[in-house]
Amino acid sequence: MRFPRLLYGLTALTLLGLLLVNTQGVIAQQTAGEDVPLEELRGFAEVYERIQRNYVESVDDETLVRNAIRGMLERLDPHSAYLDASEYQQLQEGTRGEFGGLGLEVGTRDGFVEVIAPIDGTPADAAGIQPGDLIIRLDDQSVKGLGLQEAVSQMRGDPGTEITLSILHEGEDTPREITLERAVIQVDSVRTRMLEPGFGYLRISQFQSRTGEDVLEALSDLNEESGGLEGLVLDLRNNPGGVLDAAVDVSDAFLSTGEIVSTRGRLERASSRFTATPNDALNGAPLVVLVNAGSASAAEIVAGALQDHRRAVIMGEQTFGKGSVQTIMPLRSGNAVKLTTARYYTPDGRSIQADGIAPDVEIANVTVSERDGRDARTRESDLPGHLQREGRPEDGEGPEATDVPASSLASQDFALAEALNLLKGLSILGR
Repeated sequence: MRFPRLLYGLTALTLLGLLLVNTQGVIAQQTAGEDVPLEELRGFAEVYERIQRNYVESVDDETLVRNAIRGMLERLDPHSAYLDASEYQQLQEGTRGEFGGLGLEVGTRDGFVEVIAPIDGTPADAAGIQPGDLIIRLDDQSVKGLGLQEAVSQMRGDPGTEITLSILHEGEDTPREITLERAVIQVDSVRTRMLEPGFGYLRISQFQSRTGEDVLEALSDLNEESGGLEGLVLDLRNNPGGVLDAAVDVSDAFLSTGEIVSTRGRLERASSRFTATPNDALNGAPLVVLVNAGSASAAEIVAGALQDHRRAVIMGEQTFGKGSVQTIMPLRSGNAVKLTTARYYTPDGRSIQADGIAPDVEIANVTVSERDGRDARTRESDLPGHLQREGRPEDGEGPEATDVPASSLASQDFALAEALNLLKGLSILGR
């Protein structure tokens, strides 16, 4: 059986009995010399019984077992988790691109919830929440020890309802409170526009099940609008990832041959290799990919594949470094387990995990503004008695000199302006 993969009352004695019964299948699979951890299981049952008998309040068996399972998974790594039926449904809604919430992709760091990236056009994006921000409290509740899935569930909710987040921004000592109104998060994962005649812009905000098809349609429209693209900027900044198959499809749109990505896990079925099919949707036109610290998982797969094949210039900042594969395993109860089962590797065999993708051209996150006043540097025309250019009118006869304003694109998005400049240079060299 192939599971979907993403780049997610008993007494103590009865419980111990079930644990021992359920380990019989494991015993048959274990090699000689390996033992079922009976002492650890007995210790677990003893702790369970002590809680039932002595805890200050009565706790039902279902809650204790569910919390034990959550703890077992969440202590493995930041991305493995136990999903109840509601959380499982929310995960499926997220991959389809519509849900109620704030528009945040999150992980865990030091027991707190860390923002991987805000989703474009959502309440979180409008509030200025940035990758790397730590969420300390949700309303009046600390997230310390809360568990990632429970924190996500609290941030999700009916559109129109409010929640207050206490956020610690990187480099600041004091958290700030932001009150957000939940909305229907309808994520259009692909957006396009023309930057200049012949040069297009394609942004992918996250990888959903239809993203690969949407990218091909968008490229077809851009080619038709421009009469044939001379170059493209692919913007993967603050893209938190998503569905593995979508990342493969997007990479394949720009590659004609070779490996796109491979996964390697402990079990044979967790290992796989994806290769490109013929036809480059850009017909070999230059490609620049923008990334930053919020580019994660599936976005890193695309950047790594295009970089290793020398198909694109990667520009921006070091990416997030989430190079693990999560497999969603539905349970008979209607709940599910999101379990890390493999690691991603780029075509050159590089592991993305923890290291991320280093850009070919590094650009810091800076802003550009216009300078007041004239250029203060001395020019030939400023020297006393300089020769006039032949045919130039005398002073006062021609139009007044004016400052050349800074590029509006550079003022709005410096990295994008630099990507466009590089793209035009690559196009000229290609011609």
